[in-house]
Amino acid sequence: MAFRSDETARLGLEEVLGYLAPKMRDVEPEERTRSKGTLLDIVEQFGPVVDGYPSWHPLVTHHDSRSPSTRPSQECGYQGLDHSRFFANGFITCPYGDGQKVLDSVAKLPFQHAARITAERLDVQLYNPKTTPIFVKCEWTMPLEDDGLIPMNIALPLILQKEVPCWEWSQVAETWESMRPYLLGSPHGSRSSLFVSAETGLAIKKMWISLISSGMFGPIRA
Repeated sequence: MAFRSDETARLGLEEVLGYLAPKMRDVEPEERTRSKGTLLDIVEQFGPVVDGYPSWHPLVTHHDSRSPSTRPSQECGYQGLDHSRFFANGFITCPYGDGQKVLDSVAKLPFQHAARITAERLDVQLYNPKTTPIFVKCEWTMPLEDDGLIPMNIALPLILQKEVPCWEWSQVAETWESMRPYLLGSPHGSRSSLFVSAETGLAIKKMWISLISSGMFGPIRA
């Protein structure tokens, strides 16, 4: 079945609105409306709801290459995350308390050439009245495509930067099929996702096949 990005994005938004802006008895309807408006604004500015990031995305790239991550977690340098939902270029987390651990951990993330990662508290109620919603955003230092997708001149070097060093310890090469969630993000199709276009995805596929065909990672996993 073809990857339908518009339908996938719509379904993701419906899930996030139901999860982060539920109809709670102790939250006024006006506050729920304001919370929903904030979520819609975030989608407009930072892209659609996603299930997971490419492992080379700046929001998750600070992880052990032997155990790649596709979701923000302690392994990626974050502390205090709870009740999180993800967007193409940012994520919301709703920890109980003031969320200072999240803010402090984001401030300690290493410098990245491709993007600036920052965090801020949101002045709306999300998930639960006792939680503090925090938005962690990824602001790219180079222009994205007109539709907000990551162009190949950003994606390809980030992939190479993350994957090529693995040749020092890798014993087998993973196939394109097994690597698609890590190279395209989730949800994804055969060569496109909510992060990259079909053209960029094809370039990623060709590059990956060239890398594993070279033998640098070892024999291709059967």
